[in-house]
Amino acid sequence: MAESWATFGVDLHVDVARPGVGPRRGLTDALREAVRGGRLAPGTRLPSSRSLAADLGIARNTVADAYADLVAEGWLTARQGSGTRVAERAVPVPASAARPARSLRGPAYDLVPGTPDLASFPRAAWLKASRRALAAAPDDALGYGDPRGRVELRTALAGYLARARGVRADPEHILICSGFVHGLMLLGAVLRQRGARTLAVESYGLDVHWDLIDRAGLASAPLPFDERGTRTDELPSTGAGQGGAVGAVLLTPAHQFPMGVPLQPDRRAAVVDWARRTGGLILEDDYDGEFRYDRQPVGALQGLDPDRVVYFGTASKSLAPGLRLGWLALPPDLAPEVIAAKGGADWSCGVLDQLTLAEFLTSGAYDRHVRASRLRYRRRRDQLVSALAARAPSVTATGIAAGFHAVLRLPPCTEQSVVRAAAWHGLAVHGLTSYRHPAATPAPLDALVVGYGTPSDRGWPRALEALCGALP
Repeated sequence: MAESWATFGVDLHVDVARPGVGPRRGLTDALREAVRGGRLAPGTRLPSSRSLAADLGIARNTVADAYADLVAEGWLTARQGSGTRVAERAVPVPASAARPARSLRGPAYDLVPGTPDLASFPRAAWLKASRRALAAAPDDALGYGDPRGRVELRTALAGYLARARGVRADPEHILICSGFVHGLMLLGAVLRQRGARTLAVESYGLDVHWDLIDRAGLASAPLPFDERGTRTDELPSTGAGQGGAVGAVLLTPAHQFPMGVPLQPDRRAAVVDWARRTGGLILEDDYDGEFRYDRQPVGALQGLDPDRVVYFGTASKSLAPGLRLGWLALPPDLAPEVIAAKGGADWSCGVLDQLTLAEFLTSGAYDRHVRASRLRYRRRRDQLVSALAARAPSVTATGIAAGFHAVLRLPPCTEQSVVRAAAWHGLAVHGLTSYRHPAATPAPLDALVVGYGTPSDRGWPRALEALCGALP
């Protein structure tokens, strides 16, 4: 059987049936225009004359003659054993593909918090885990699947979370989702169905979360914040279980985002007591619980009352957000409603990545990667603190005992000018004002929220130099 030109991945889309023009000239003109316009890139291998003739319904000699004409003109090259290829030559770049002006390009360095060092993603170890997981996967793993996610991953997570974060959860009550936002969407829908009208939040956080709560038909009510963290004792005395409007509270208790303080023991006890009295839920965002440096580990709040706390975790900070893998440890009585909200099949999370992460966890590769990342981010944290002491002594770094971002306290009335100076230095960085809830009334505080996880090891020194150049 003749070899099809599709073998080479080339779809020529040529029309040789032009009025008043023979097939040889029509093919020659069409190929020449495809090369001139850049549609056929230099080095592209063309189909054999036999294959193209069969596909176009013309004589093989016609194709051979057209190729010969274009070889003579310099558009194509033909070598024995290598076939016919588009010649290596300068091809005009369409105006739409022209390189943008420097002013339109993004910043040179990104210090916006929330993304880890993607250059350190453990590609080799992940590939090995993927091969092992795929080889061991049963055939039914490739079907539509349980809406909770693969049992291999839920089982591995139950063991890991119990060991590393103090979470008490049965694999039956763990649900795999495609990240924190997906999990919050599911919980928002369930809370609305339960009759909740308001979800209490922290005074500082991410506007994307508040917007999502609003789209779920819920109001977000900020709790007061002081030097000891979120004032959970300010939660209303009634909740969804007693006819009240506040059905849940969203917290980052291990490492408040972005302020960086852990929720104090008395306030942990207060929010758990509130949930038990009112029938409300605590939504715990454990976004960077694995990364700690100068303090004892702070366990998950979920361990205090698994029946009242929904635990959120993801691979976005520990591995990469592009994996789109997150998980919810659900109270047993809530699990059926959240599973129903997700749907009848696991549409959102790729099964191969789930199986790979399960293998990554059980083989110990995940622990090794977290340990290496912890050392990398601690080294950067220390370099940031040293640079501030030497170059900007009026700036103080806080919230740095864990995670991979810091809050840099600035002199009064300087936040916006420093953000503008940072942009001039090619630096993407946000002021603390960007993370303040619109309805919150905390004391005015000028600060930058600096994520030191995003740059690569190679780019971090230059990013730190640019940051110091922008600080007062």
